[in-house]
Amino acid sequence: MATCITAISDSVTTAKLSRPFVLPPTTRRTLAAASGVTGDVPAKRVARSLQDPLMRFIAGKSRREYSTGESVFSQGDLANSVFYIQSGRVKLTVVSMNGKEAVIAHLPVTSFFGEACLASETHRVASANALEPSTIIRIDKIAMQELLHREPQFAEQFLAHMLSRNNRLQADLVDHLFNSSEKRLARLLMLMANFGQDSKPVPVIAKISQETLAEMIGTTRSRVSFFLNRFRDLGYVEYSSAGMLINGSLMNVVLRD
Repeated sequence: MATCITAISDSVTTAKLSRPFVLPPTTRRTLAAASGVTGDVPAKRVARSLQDPLMRFIAGKSRREYSTGESVFSQGDLANSVFYIQSGRVKLTVVSMNGKEAVIAHLPVTSFFGEACLASETHRVASANALEPSTIIRIDKIAMQELLHREPQFAEQFLAHMLSRNNRLQADLVDHLFNSSEKRLARLLMLMANFGQDSKPVPVIAKISQETLAEMIGTTRSRVSFFLNRFRDLGYVEYSSAGMLINGSLMNVVLRD
């Protein structure tokens, strides 16, 4: 779940969802977006296919626009709702007792977060902030529970969504325990570009700071800079005004013994 936290020493494992979540009763579609580039499905059709079921099935919801950096909820807040990213991206972070902040996840469009309230979570164990201008739907806990009971197809998809996220968290933990920071960075870049995922790869990654990448793999900015320069020299990555272009050959770093 989005609220799961993996912290090793001063490092933190992060998860970015790779599997879009499609709401009933629409047919299965995938969306991969970066730097304004979308997959095979036109953006307007995708947006409409996601909005219509929400409007049709869910009462007890509200929709709000968030600006870049604006807080959706904070660590320690009462947990009584689930959130759905209709557009934009969200960052989940956690702050330790001594004030150290760690990044848990960067969530893309069509992601749910805050769903731990459906289990036993009574207060938020992490904070959520918009990474860019975002439209986010808030669904009351009771309304979400009723929807899961009333719509078996939706419940099945939601369960698959949670299981996929759990598998990703386990893979991140193994990656953090056994792989070098160079391999962790290469793997993160490949995942951000959707290589090896259900949706079509989008090799161009929107601009992201080296500090953020360092937070996501649990290392320093200087190490990230060193590895990115090496990847560029080897032809694994290129830079453009749109962002970072990821070459599939970067997988060689991930697979290297």
